[in-house]
Amino acid sequence: MLPTQMVTDITQDAPAPARAEPRSRIPAGAPTGIRAQAVRARARAGAGPAAAVYAATTTLHLLILSAMIRPGGPSLTDRLTAWDGRRFVQIAEHGYPHGMDGLADGSNLAFFPLFPELIRIVHAASGLSWAVSGILAAQLSLFAALVVMHVLLSRLYDRRTATIAIVLLAGAQPMSLVFSMAYSESLFLALTAGALLALHKQAWLSAGALTALAGLTRPAGTAVVLAMAVAVVLHARRHRHLPGRAVVGLALGCTGVPLFIGWVGLRSGHLNGWFTIQNAGWGTKWDYGRQFLTDLYDTLALSNEFMAVCTAVVTVVLIVIAIAAFGRQTWPPLLAYGTGILILTLGQSNYFQCKLRLLILALIFLLPPARSLARADNRTVAMTLIPATLFGCWFGAFMLTTWHYGI
Repeated sequence: MLPTQMVTDITQDAPAPARAEPRSRIPAGAPTGIRAQAVRARARAGAGPAAAVYAATTTLHLLILSAMIRPGGPSLTDRLTAWDGRRFVQIAEHGYPHGMDGLADGSNLAFFPLFPELIRIVHAASGLSWAVSGILAAQLSLFAALVVMHVLLSRLYDRRTATIAIVLLAGAQPMSLVFSMAYSESLFLALTAGALLALHKQAWLSAGALTALAGLTRPAGTAVVLAMAVAVVLHARRHRHLPGRAVVGLALGCTGVPLFIGWVGLRSGHLNGWFTIQNAGWGTKWDYGRQFLTDLYDTLALSNEFMAVCTAVVTVVLIVIAIAAFGRQTWPPLLAYGTGILILTLGQSNYFQCKLRLLILALIFLLPPARSLARADNRTVAMTLIPATLFGCWFGAFMLTTWHYGI
C-alpha cells in the first residue's frame, strides 16, 4: 500500500502550493556536449520519481491482484498474460499465421508486431519462459514510459505536477493494471512519450522515428502522427519557416501503421485483410460512435450489473476531465494526441467493456487533476492519491479476475 509518508516523499519535488518552475533552456548554439549533459541530467531527474512510482504502484497492483485470485484458479502469470496477452506471446513464439483462417475467433494478424518483437528480445536475453518474458517486456516498457513522461511533463509544467501525473497514470486511473500485463500498451506509451518529448525539443527526425515505431505497436499510432503534424504546423506558423528535417520526420512518422496494414494485406491475400479481421473477430469498425452511444445508454438506463454501470460512469468522467484539459493551456500536440485517442476509441464499434483500457493512453485527462493537486499541500495530495490509487488497482484486478467480460 502507498503510505502517506511515501506519497509525501514521492511528491516532494517542489514546494506546495506548487507553481510552475522556471525551466532552464539550452541555447540553440550550445555545444553538443553541453546539450547531451543537459539531456542526461533531465533523465536522471526523472528516473528517481519514476522508479519510486513504478515500484509502489506495481507492487500494489500485484498484491491486490494476487489477493483476488481464487485458490486453485489461474496463477498470477496466467492472469498477467490473459486475453490479448496470450496472443502477443503466441506471435512472439510462433510468428504470424498465413491466410485468413480462424476469423471468427480473431486472427493474430490483427496485432501489431513491435511488442512481440520486444518479447523475443527479452526471451533471448533472459532465457525466461515466453509468458514471463512478455510480462517483463511490459514492465521494462512501463518504467521507461514513466521516466520519459516525467521529463516531458516537467518541461511542460513542473516536477511536482509531473510526479503527481505519473502516479495517476500508473496507479490511480482505472485499468492501469494493463501496463503490467503482457499487453502492448506500455510499449506504446513509452514510444509515444518519447515522440512527444522529441517534438517538444524539435528533434524532428527522432520524433519521426519514434512515431513510426509507435505506429508499428498499435493502430493508435495515428494519434501520434496527428500530434506530430500539429507540432510541425505550429513551428512553421511561428517561425515562418518549415525545416526540411520536420518534413522528413513527419513523412517517416506516417509510415508505421500503413506499413503493417499493408503487410497484413499481402500476408492474408486481401488488400483490406486487417480491417476484415478486426470486424470479424472483434466487431471493430468505424461507425462515428453510434455503437458507443447505444451501449452507454443501454448500460446507464437498463443494466443492473454494478460493474457495467461503474465502467460506464468512469468512462464518462474521464471524457469530461479530458474536455476540461482544453481550457487549461495544454500543449497543442499533446492535446491533439489525446483527442485523437478519444476519437479512435469512441468512434469505433468494439466491445464496450474495452473502452476504459483503450482510453488510458489518452493522457490528457491526467493534466487537470495533476495541475490542481500540484497547488495543494502535501497532506491533501497524499489523502487524494492514496484512495485513488487503491481504487484504480482494485478496479483492474476485479476486471481481470471477477467480471466475466474481462478487458
